[in-house]
Amino acid sequence: MDQIVLKKDESPPGARQRLLDAAAEMFNSKGYAATTVREIVKAAGVTKPVLYYYFHNKEGIFLELMRETYVKFNTLLDSVYSEKGSASEKLRRFIDRAFSLFLEEIKAVRLMYSIYYGPHQGAPFFEFEIYHQKFQGAIRGLVEEGVRRKEFRDENPEDMTWVIIGAFSVVTEVELGHPEVSVGREGLARLLNLIFQGICIDDLVKSTQKDGFVKSSRCKARKN
Repeated sequence: MDQIVLKKDESPPGARQRLLDAAAEMFNSKGYAATTVREIVKAAGVTKPVLYYYFHNKEGIFLELMRETYVKFNTLLDSVYSEKGSASEKLRRFIDRAFSLFLEEIKAVRLMYSIYYGPHQGAPFFEFEIYHQKFQGAIRGLVEEGVRRKEFRDENPEDMTWVIIGAFSVVTEVELGHPEVSVGREGLARLLNLIFQGICIDDLVKSTQKDGFVKSSRCKARKN
């Protein structure tokens, strides 16, 4: 049967975002393979032609969910590379913003986890590995910068990178699986404090607290 063509001015206000939200909810609760276009449009309160207009089909709406999150992630990476400050300060800001983005996109992230680590479910291909590679690369780059500037100990940057990623991964996975015991943004900052006490050359400058989040902790660069 031919799909009904929808004109641009016939799309209900906010329909596109409602469809994305409904699809993410349905994919997470039922699985990608078991979710139908009919169920998505019903949950979004629109008709099939509206979904076809924006995304063409179920595969299209899945890929758009992945693409939107990826664009936000790339924007975050660009901001890290352009910022000023010590390696320690930039690492803290990057991890904090990455966690905030994770919380903002938690439905999409949960869907990524289910597809990447679970059964394929027939979902269209998306290069999930690129997230891991870019995230690891950004952290390693900042760690190497800290070593070069003598903020961090002259140890293996790969080891220090994995320690930081490990703390981030534990906090995010607890948030996904057991939100009732999540340590949240403030807890992640505390874990980073402990890590930096181990990799920084000198003691951390005394931290000041604002809204429960460490704002001013940094490593001191060694004087030559």
